[in-house]
Amino acid sequence: MRFHPGILRLPPHRCPDRRVRLAGPLFLLALTLPAFAQSAPPLSSKPNQVRGDEITPAQRNAVDKGLTYLAAHQAKSGGYGYGGVGIGGVGASGGSGGHAGITGLCGLAFMAAGNLPARGKYGDNVSNAVKFVLESCQQNGLVASDQTHGAMYGHGFATLFLGEVYGMTGDDQIKDKLQRAVKLIEKTQNREGGWRYQPWPHDADISVTICEIMALRAARDAGIKVEAEVIENAVKYVKSCQCSDGGFSYMANQGGGSGFARTGAGVAALYYAGAFTDGGIEKGLEFIKLRTAGRGVSDGEGNFFYGNYYATQAMFLAGGDYWAKWYPAVRDQLISMQDKSTGAWTGDVSPDYATAMALIILQMPNRYLPVFHGKGPGS
Repeated sequence: MRFHPGILRLPPHRCPDRRVRLAGPLFLLALTLPAFAQSAPPLSSKPNQVRGDEITPAQRNAVDKGLTYLAAHQAKSGGYGYGGVGIGGVGASGGSGGHAGITGLCGLAFMAAGNLPARGKYGDNVSNAVKFVLESCQQNGLVASDQTHGAMYGHGFATLFLGEVYGMTGDDQIKDKLQRAVKLIEKTQNREGGWRYQPWPHDADISVTICEIMALRAARDAGIKVEAEVIENAVKYVKSCQCSDGGFSYMANQGGGSGFARTGAGVAALYYAGAFTDGGIEKGLEFIKLRTAGRGVSDGEGNFFYGNYYATQAMFLAGGDYWAKWYPAVRDQLISMQDKSTGAWTGDVSPDYATAMALIILQMPNRYLPVFHGKGPGS
C-alpha cells in the first residue's frame, strides 16, 4: 500500500478558524474546532489559552531527545509496541509485532511537533505509522494488530490518530476505514452508555469510555458522521461515574471510589462530549488540583502517564490558573523522569507508550493537534 499525502488541505466545513503557524521549516494549520454539542463556557478569565512562556529550553531538549528515540525505535512495519521487552514487542531491532493503539499514540507525538505524513522532520515516521494502523484495520471496523487484552483501548487510540490525520490531510485512503472504526464504536456502546475492553456491548468503565469519546470527537471534527444519541448516552455514563467529592470512579455509581487517573479521564470526557451545564467539570478540576497539585498520580494508584495525559488535557481546556499552575509542574516532573542517555520514558506499559504519552503532554502548548482544542465564548 502506498500512502499519498498529497497537499495539506482542509475543507471549509472542517476548519472554521484557520491559523497559520511556523513549525521549523514547515507551515501548518493549527485548528480550533467545535466540540460535539456546544462551546465550553469559560472557567476563568483566560480560558483555553497558552500563555507563551510554557516552553523552556529544557522542555525543547527533552522533546527533541524523546522524538529522536521514537524515530529510532519504529519497526520496519511502521509499528510501535512493547519496546522490545518480549511481549510481542517491536523496536529498533525489528520484529513483526506491534500495537495499533501504541502506534497511534506515537504518531500523535510526532504530529504534536508539527509533522504530518511525509511533511516535516519526522514526516516519514508519521506516514509509516499511518500505514501500520491502516493495515491493522479489520473488516468489521476494529483497529487491532494483535489479540491483546483490552482491544478497545487500542482501537480508541488508533481511531483518534486516524481522525487527526484525516482531518488535517483529507486523505481518502483513510476515510473508509475511519468510518468503519466509528461504526464499530457506536455498535459496541453498552446500555449504560459506555465501553469496556472488548468490542461488544456488555459492561463499561470510564477509562475505555474516554478513549472512545476522544476517537469520536476527532472523527466528527474531521467530517465523519457520529450519531448524536451515542454522545448523549456516553455523557450519561460518564456523569454516573462522578462521586460526591468531584472525583470519578472506575465504573458507574461510585464503584471503587474516586481516583486521579479516572478523574482526569472523566473531566476530559465531559469536555470532549460537550457537557458543560451542571458543574461536573468544575468539581472534577478541583479534585485533580487538590489531590495532586500537578505532582502526578497520588496514593499509589499507578498509571502515571495515562493519568497525567488526561489530567493535562483537562487543565489545558480549563485554561486560566488551572493551566498556568498545572503545566509547569507536570512539565518539570516529566523532564526529571526522562532517561537522559536514551531520551525515553519508562514505567507504564512500555518505553514506546510512556515516551509517546510524555511527548504529547509536553507538547500540548504547541496546539497542533485539533482534538485537544476547546473554544469558549470570548476566547
